[in-house]
Amino acid sequence: MTKPEITFEDFNKVDIRIGTIIEVNEFPKAKKPAYQLTIDFGDLGIKKSSAQITQLYSKEALLNKQILTVVNFKKKQIANFISECLVLGIENDKKEIVLLQASQSVINKGEQVS
Repeated sequence: MTKPEITFEDFNKVDIRIGTIIEVNEFPKAKKPAYQLTIDFGDLGIKKSSAQITQLYSKEALLNKQILTVVNFKKKQIANFISECLVLGIENDKKEIVLLQASQSVINKGEQVS
């Protein structure tokens, strides 16, 4: 299903940043299997997120991985956890979430990706 067309100005409102996962915890209270992630964005600071990525990624594989996120969504409460950013991924043919990430390592500066 295709979503409605947006303008470049609409896209510019989305603040996409690269951060490094510095902590991964199980999230047993989530309705669907998920991890609680702590992500370092450099100058932007540390943010937390919940991500339903347990099918393809172990906690050990996620630690120190750089990922793309949207950092300007409103905070969202998921069970007893406050998610402060949205981890970006896409479904594969098995409906598993594959993380979006940089093809090379970059510095977490807290600067917007554009």
